[in-house]
Amino acid sequence: MTFRDDVDLSSSRARRSGGGMKLAAGGGIGTVLVVVAFVLLGGDPSQLNEVLGQQQTQGSRGESDGNGTLDHCRTGADANRYADCRVSATAESLDGVWGTVLPDQAGIEYSRPGLVIFDSSTRSGCGVASAATGPFYCPIDQTAYFDVSFFDQIVQLGGENAPLAQEYIVAHEVGHHLQNLEGTLGLSDYKNPGADSNAVKIELQADCYAGVWAHYADDGEDALLEPITDEQVRDAVQTARAVGDDNIQKRSQGEVRPDAFTHGTSEQRERAFLAGYRSGSMGACDTLDRGGYRM
Repeated sequence: MTFRDDVDLSSSRARRSGGGMKLAAGGGIGTVLVVVAFVLLGGDPSQLNEVLGQQQTQGSRGESDGNGTLDHCRTGADANRYADCRVSATAESLDGVWGTVLPDQAGIEYSRPGLVIFDSSTRSGCGVASAATGPFYCPIDQTAYFDVSFFDQIVQLGGENAPLAQEYIVAHEVGHHLQNLEGTLGLSDYKNPGADSNAVKIELQADCYAGVWAHYADDGEDALLEPITDEQVRDAVQTARAVGDDNIQKRSQGEVRPDAFTHGTSEQRERAFLAGYRSGSMGACDTLDRGGYRM
């Protein structure tokens, strides 16, 4: 349990979307690994059907409140019980932290990103995405998209389906929103990958920003989270390592190709998250060597 049971949450922070297409049942770990590798290594969600050979089928809409909001997500206790509420509550915590940290440390006013929790499929400003696409941030509509079934899939890559591990994933995507506000997200060119590519630098910075959020997320009387434990940090780190390029490539392709890296190795992703978490400083996340951070 990471959220304080008694905190009040906004049921309108996230928007619900669902219905449409989903992966055919029985795809197994092979299909999951191909999908996760495609998305986390820089694939365009709108091209996923081509990668899967159109192996999709009609799926039913997941449980929702029927009005596009998450009316069952009202307290921290709800966030500790339901994964969709946890995503929404994490976004509220991120809003609180970055609303102060971003102007203080980067001199930029924070505007909160949109948040969509979807079932099966959804339309974004960046194209159509299925549940298999995994979490992503679309800079065109400045919205982060999540299908919480991804948290189960990440276990097959060696990650942890644990509260702070889930929250790390949300914080990473919001990290891309911060980069969009900074004007640097567009530097990430996934068509020119490699160990020293801007794509890797942008992704590692988003990991570090997730760590900065965690540094402050349990701080002060108004914090939404209970004090973060060492065990929870280890869960987040294990999940960060699970989505390293080398781990995904080895599991999906049987070999590691640094020339195709877009997100950084398991060790780099761990190191980036912990740099932000231990320091609370955006300056510790300056993978692009831009300077200009106040700490």
